[in-house]
Amino acid sequence: MDRRTLLVSSAAAATPLVAALILPSCKSGRGSGGSSQARTWEGRLGAVPESKVPPTEMYRMANVKTSILPKGRVGRKYHRPMSARYITIHSTQNYTGDAWAHAKALRNGALRGGRTGYLCWHFTVQDDVAVQHLPTNEEGEHADFDGTGNRQSIGIEMCEHKGNDLAQTLERTSKLAASLMFYHRIPIANIVPHYHWPRKGYNPANKNCPHFLLENGRPGATWDWFVSRVDRQFKRIKA
Repeated sequence: MDRRTLLVSSAAAATPLVAALILPSCKSGRGSGGSSQARTWEGRLGAVPESKVPPTEMYRMANVKTSILPKGRVGRKYHRPMSARYITIHSTQNYTGDAWAHAKALRNGALRGGRTGYLCWHFTVQDDVAVQHLPTNEEGEHADFDGTGNRQSIGIEMCEHKGNDLAQTLERTSKLAASLMFYHRIPIANIVPHYHWPRKGYNPANKNCPHFLLENGRPGATWDWFVSRVDRQFKRIKA
């Protein structure tokens, strides 16, 4: 098995650390400054440690739990293999549902849309957990219909429900993204917001998502700070 198959099957997802042990860029130039909001988050979270960690430890720190959609149903109605080249970052814009509520909604087919008739993505992250819904070698329905965003990117939704610590959600997402970068050999330049993928037939075509990381609906200093945090986490990983 190629190590990029880590986390891509239901069995592997259920025992990711064991799978990691048996499986054998373009720099952004972004700093850790950013907007006033970014500086506030950086101040709360503190500097990313410089100590090196094995890839299994970075994945463990993301605290991934699995709620994989059943094969042949809802968002996995069809088998659509994918070789991930991007990671797409979203925000749920749902102020009542936590990560587990989103997992339940996906399993029940409550979120409709996309090519299959059902929305789906790979992970939902909140302050204390990241819940996986799809294997990372299967396409989701979270970005741009029949475009590259769906066909070649891992979708991560960040929660916004009441009581959720957004700074810690960002931190957990940065660790998850760094881990996925390592296992799927994805460069930092390919960590993108939902905004990156235009949606044909929509006005505006580029969605203001994740809205709390954008400025006036577009990537700017706050987004640059987030990507720099992912990059700093990634650079801690010692193969």
